[in-house]
Amino acid sequence: MAKKDKQTADVAPGSVQPRLKKVYRETALPKLMEQFSYTTVMQAPKLTKIVVNMGTGIDEKHLDNSIRDMTLITGQKPVATVARKSISNFKLREGMKIGCKVTLRGDRAYHFLDKLATVVLPRIRDFQGLSPKSFDGRGNYALGLKEQLVFPEIPYDTFDRIRGMDIVITTTAKTDEEGLAFLKAMGMPIRDK
Repeated sequence: MAKKDKQTADVAPGSVQPRLKKVYRETALPKLMEQFSYTTVMQAPKLTKIVVNMGTGIDEKHLDNSIRDMTLITGQKPVATVARKSISNFKLREGMKIGCKVTLRGDRAYHFLDKLATVVLPRIRDFQGLSPKSFDGRGNYALGLKEQLVFPEIPYDTFDRIRGMDIVITTTAKTDEEGLAFLKAMGMPIRDK
């Protein structure tokens, strides 16, 4: 199989190869191999999944609007999250729907990470870069957005209230240092300490 045929064999017909996959293969992977002196490409960190979570509270209308917004943002239908235990002070019962989440894997995760780094984060007012302290100790990164309007897919005429969201980027990195190097190589605007 020729080299050109090998590259096109990875892509399903009618789909678009994510730009970040090419960046990872051509730029980030050699850089990480050299920086951490890996012996094989399988040791280098990769993107596993991205989880986008939005808490809405107990109001059904807000949950429906959140599901609509998250479907537009991620391109995938979210699942409703339910309360695990009852809390009487919040009028919350076990099993009530209180939010929604989406788990993105494969090409959708690469497309979302590309959009997040190049379009969404620069649209945040007074953005100085992401904090390098938001790693979990195993190379995974979490960030929160205060409003969903920074995504260009959300139309202003259907906007009813500000909803924040949590975004967790899961990688195969073993340490925070490897995860930081991987995300910087992929174009995430993480500031220096």
